[in-house]
Amino acid sequence: MTPPRRKRRRPQPPPPPQPTPPAVEAPDGQAEPKNPERLYAFAEAEDGARAELDLVTLIVARSAPQPGASPEHTAVLRLCVAPLSVAELSAYLNLPFSAMTVLITELITGELVQARAPIVRQALPDRSILEAVMHGLQRL
Repeated sequence: MTPPRRKRRRPQPPPPPQPTPPAVEAPDGQAEPKNPERLYAFAEAEDGARAELDLVTLIVARSAPQPGASPEHTAVLRLCVAPLSVAELSAYLNLPFSAMTVLITELITGELVQARAPIVRQALPDRSILEAVMHGLQRL
């Protein structure tokens, strides 16, 4: 019998924690934020008005993206060829709902997209339809 050629690995101790770099001090004495760009920085609206949108409001593109459009507007217009809810757009673009409402409001005012209420299905189907289906299945 030959001895094993591989050596058994032993657990290594965890590496020591890396020191965090000191925060850069601004001239006024406050620390600079790590990500100074705000989510609404790409919005061009100055009045702050927003469309009444819900998470389930469907957004449909009315036209193709313009060559000079921002990347966010272009992404929304490309995604909304088929109706998508605001929640889905928010997830696909990895943006919070508040930022999505700003983007969609700009697109609505520019008449590039249309917002519509979600399609509401009836709570219960019509009884006569259910009976017709049941009788049809019984005849088979």
